[in-house]
Amino acid sequence: MVTQKTKGIKISVETEYQPKYSSPRQYHYVFTYKVIIENESDNTIQLKRRHWFIKDAAYLEREVEGKGVVGQQPIIEPGQEHVYVSGCNLKSGIGKMFGTYQMERIIDGKMIEVQIPEFTMIVPDRQN
Repeated sequence: MVTQKTKGIKISVETEYQPKYSSPRQYHYVFTYKVIIENESDNTIQLKRRHWFIKDAAYLEREVEGKGVVGQQPIIEPGQEHVYVSGCNLKSGIGKMFGTYQMERIIDGKMIEVQIPEFTMIVPDRQN
């Protein structure tokens, strides 16, 4: 698990390879990632947007941008957390992701950019 804290918002990410949904012969490797967003600040926040960079070892970089996460724009009170699981497919079986969340501070509408820590996705049999 990797973790990064920005302006009192702690983001932790854990990945897992999904062999059941992967097809290595067709260069299709599926990973899930669990994200824990912890509000350690003094303000209520709402996750408004996400911006991901996906790097596949043997292929071009992809960029994903959009509203919320998995169809939600959660409001997170101080001391609370929001957990969700999403997925990514790679062609090489080795890659990484990183990016940012745009959070709105509810009390005054100020937008905050929160860093998502870089995390790797590696098929287990390719690790040393």
